[in-house]
Formats: sequence, C-alpha cells, structure tokens
Amino acid sequence: MLDDSPLPSSNVVVALIVIFLSVTWYQTRAPGLKAIPTIGYSAPVLSYLSAFKFFIGAREMVQEGYEKYKPGLFKIPMLDAWTVVAVGPQFVDDILKAPDNVLSFDENLNRMLQIKYTLGEEFEKDSYHIPLVRTQLTRNLGVLFDDMRDELVAAFEDMIPARDDWVKVPFSTTIPNIVCRASNRVFVNGVDICRNEDYLRLNVDFTVDVFKSAFILKLFPDFLKPVFAPFIAGLPSHTRRQMKHISPIIEERRKKIEELGDDWEDKPNDMLMWLMSEAKGEEQNLDRLARRLLVVNLSAIHTSSLSFTQAIYRLAANPEYLLPMREEVEAIVAAEGWSKAALQKMRRVDSFLRETQRCDGLGLLSLMRIALQPFTFSNGVTVPAGTRVATAAAATHHDCSHYARADSFEGFRFAELAQDNDGVTQQMVSTHPDYLPFGHGRHVCPGRFFAANELKAMLAHVVVTYDVKFEDGTGLPPNMYLAEAIIPGKADVLFRKRRA
Repeated sequence: MLDDSPLPSSNVVVALIVIFLSVTWYQTRAPGLKAIPTIGYSAPVLSYLSAFKFFIGAREMVQEGYEKYKPGLFKIPMLDAWTVVAVGPQFVDDILKAPDNVLSFDENLNRMLQIKYTLGEEFEKDSYHIPLVRTQLTRNLGVLFDDMRDELVAAFEDMIPARDDWVKVPFSTTIPNIVCRASNRVFVNGVDICRNEDYLRLNVDFTVDVFKSAFILKLFPDFLKPVFAPFIAGLPSHTRRQMKHISPIIEERRKKIEELGDDWEDKPNDMLMWLMSEAKGEEQNLDRLARRLLVVNLSAIHTSSLSFTQAIYRLAANPEYLLPMREEVEAIVAAEGWSKAALQKMRRVDSFLRETQRCDGLGLLSLMRIALQPFTFSNGVTVPAGTRVATAAAATHHDCSHYARADSFEGFRFAELAQDNDGVTQQMVSTHPDYLPFGHGRHVCPGRFFAANELKAMLAHVVVTYDVKFEDGTGLPPNMYLAEAIIPGKADVLFRKRRA
C-alpha cells in the first residue's frame, strides 16, 4: 500500500539542500576575525542568521556598530563574506592607502554585482569603458549639453506635462525613463533610438534585472552559481534585444569608416563611437559592444534615477526651497543661457542635491573592498584574505561631529559653507572622508561629473517649470533598506505648471 502522506516538493528539497550547503560553506569564512567585535552573532550557524537579518536590518546593525566602536573596527556577517567596518579617519585612511593587490575594489564589485553571470565574464577581465567615462564623457559634457537638455525637456513634457491643475505622478517609476532618454542622447546621439519605447524599456529592465539577479545569486555558494545562474540572470536575452537596436547603427558607422576614414564629417561624438574606437579583439564583436553599452546605461540609470527621486521627494517635503532655487536658475539663465557653465554657477541647486545625497544617499557603506591577502590596519588588527572591508558612510553623514544639526535636512547647507570656505570643496562632485556618496580616493566614481551635470540640469528644469508637492496628508516616504542599499520609498508626487 502506497503512503499517501504529503511529501516535500522537489523545489523544497532543492532549497533545503542549497541552504545546507550554503551554511556549510559559510562556516569556513570566519577564521582570523575573533579580535574584532561582532554586530549580530559570531557562531557559525547563528552568524548565518545574522547575515539574513542584515537584509532587512542593516541600518540598525551598522548604526549600532558605529556608535559602540567609533573610532575602531567592528564586523558584520554577510552571505558572501564577513564585512569589517572601519570607523574614524585613521582607519578610513588605511583603506584608501592600501594597494589594489591587497584591498581590491574590482573584486568587491565583481562579488556585489555577480558580474560573471549578470554582465558577462569579459567585464571581470576588461573594464575599458570606465576610462572612457572618466575622460571622454567628462571632457565632452559642455559640447553635448545642448542635446542632453533638449532630450530631458522633451522627456519631461511627454511624461509630466505642465498643466494648470495638479497631476499625480508615480515618480519612482517615471524618472528612470526620463534619465534613460536624457542619457542616451549622449550615449547614442540621435532622437530615434533614445525615444524608442522598446530600447528604453530594455535598458530600464536590464538595470532592474542585474541587481535582482545579483541579490539572488549571492545566496548560493560559488560552486552552485554556474548551475543556477542561467535560470536567474537574463543576460543572453537582454543582449539579443540590445543587438536589434544597436547592430544596425554600428554596421552603418563601420561602413562610413571604410568609405571615409576614421574622421569623416559629422562623425558621431557619443559613447557608442568611443566604445567602437577603443574596442580591441573580441570586444569589437556586435554582441560585446551591445552589452558594453547596456552596462554604461545601467550605471547611469540606476544611480541617477534613485538620486533624483530622493531630491524631488525632498523638494516636495520642503517647498520653501523651490522659489529660491527658481530665482537663482532664472537669473543665471537670463545672463548666460542654458549651458554647462551656467549649471556650475547654480550653487543652490548644487547644494540641494549634495544635501540630499548626504541625508539619503544610495548606500549605508562605502569604500568597499575585498582583501586579496591578509591586511593589517594601523592599530595592528589583521583581517584574512576574503574579508570585505568598508566604512559606514550613512552613519558618518549623520554624525554631528562632522555636520552641524546632522539629522536635519538643510538644502542650502553647502551653498552657505561655500561662502565661508573654498567653494570647490563644497560642490556636489567633491568627495571627502566625511562625504562619501561617490566614494573617495583613486576609485572615486568616474561618472560623477556626468551624473551631477544631468541631475542639476533636471532639477533646474523642474524648479523653473513646475510647482511640486505631496498629496495632502502624506509626506516624505521613509527610505527602504535592502542589505547595504538605500532605496527611496514609493510615493506619488503632484506636479502642476508653475504659478509664480
């Protein structure tokens, strides 16, 4: 007689096996760290539970360690490695001075994004697009400004029409499309592709898919990732979709190079052309160039969309800042027109964005590195190879020893500081051990000048075009925290055509 009692499904069995193997694997990651205090549990199995707790309680865990051990070190268990958090100038300086073959920025990025599976193995070996962002893109911001502004104005008109009555906008889902359009007038210059709905949807979908897939893949030990990655990451399908849009453009440009040489009249001055010129060997293949452009889009869309969402939330919650910024923008534009040089003079706009990043930001941690070999801090404490090290960015930004009234949002804080100090050090793109939204040191964000330029252009456009507020009875939505990531909450924002 058959036993008809319920049996666990195959999915449950697989999940239990994976969890068992993961726990066993994770137990091997902790040796050599006993001298560093722990937030959460240190015991092998219990530490794994603390690593899961970190997904939803990271803010409280990091803040607890910051308050207990400043200045000093503490450790937090994560699913892929123990993370030693360094607090205080002495220890932050230790991280910044460490050579890349000791503390690796690239290896941490590879692990955090699971690059081998979400972006492709070639990105682990060659990041030639990053110097292009740092040099070509930054150098051409002034030249390309008119195209970018033209596109962002058109995108706002299409997606947030300026009407006499208030229009409710689900901002966190609207802004990625505006950012994608404005960015792609710079990445693939031409209105046809940057307004193509499938191309826009692809780049936004790819951005979401990479972070979602990386989050899931980090739950698996390394030896299981190749087995499960094809079912989790959608890289092949995203690449095929991208090629449909990009391949004809690349082939047309290559034909012109063959006919007219490397410098023909009206040669595009955009990211795709720079990638084509720099690519070597297999990187010249259509699929590789398509994927490379997807990755450039990922960086631009993700960070700028979240940062601008936070800025508009802050503006809706603090409407007293709108008119002073409007007056500043209109006075400068009346004298100089819309240009990159004009943006640089908009101190209030710059300060408002910088203060938003200080108060909100995109990550609890910064300066994240993986120790490729044992690393000794200046207090004599050594962490073993495989350990992640970082500093507590968000806690630092809210520390009253660094910022007066640190828990208060003061939109013109940095504009006022610039009057009394060197204005350059108070600009949005400037970094400091106490100001870390873009990182600091030699691995500071290479695209921060482009991001700041785009964000300032968008905010300046908003304040001269719209009135902005939250619905009555609602207000600033609290940020959400997923592990070390900070994500703006979801809220509707009301827009109408300006009345003053």
